[in-house]
Amino acid sequence: MPVLPSPTPWDFGSPARWDESDDLVAVGADLEPGTLLAAYRQGLFPMPAGGPGEPPYWFCPVRRGVLRVADLKVSRSLRRSTGRFLVRVDTAFDQVLEACGDPTRPGGWIDDDVRAAYRRLYHLGWAHSVETWVNGELVGGLYGVAVGGLFAGESMFHRERDASKVALVALVDLLRDEYADRRLVDVQWATPHLTSLGVSEMSRDDYLAALPGLLALPLPGAFTEE
Repeated sequence: MPVLPSPTPWDFGSPARWDESDDLVAVGADLEPGTLLAAYRQGLFPMPAGGPGEPPYWFCPVRRGVLRVADLKVSRSLRRSTGRFLVRVDTAFDQVLEACGDPTRPGGWIDDDVRAAYRRLYHLGWAHSVETWVNGELVGGLYGVAVGGLFAGESMFHRERDASKVALVALVDLLRDEYADRRLVDVQWATPHLTSLGVSEMSRDDYLAALPGLLALPLPGAFTEE
């Protein structure tokens, strides 16, 4: 089971004080495990503010991209692609993190501070990777943070066609248990690509209202097995 870190000394403030039209809700604090977990439990996630060591930005989107287990859309071609890949969980977290943070990727945002922060969460049992492999080579995957019934997705990558999509399909399959209809994958923002896979939007208010119920659920078995 995940190890609880020391609690954070930071207070992100009441959502009632957040700007109703701005996804950015706070600046500052740190990326220690206790701070990250407190943020996820309050509906926030971090992104770098700029240079190394600068305080992070904290976001809670006005329109949140989410994927419910029952809403996943798998096309025929994607379903055929699933047979081409071997899927593993938590066997190459660092490699997935490095691939997602490749500075040559368009829009790359994962810096050294973020890498270090999520490695700490991984070693405490909170962050996880879902990986796709072909002939012993890592070709795609995703990583995120699991808290109760919430999987907060952070980033994904692919080196072969459909490799990241298959990782997402595998993630959703891992959530198919007796609580599946109440579990949720947070993808932060809905993009056309993610929408085609079944991602929809929730208002900030609805997302925050749903969080306590999500957090009260047990973790999926895949994230608690030794």
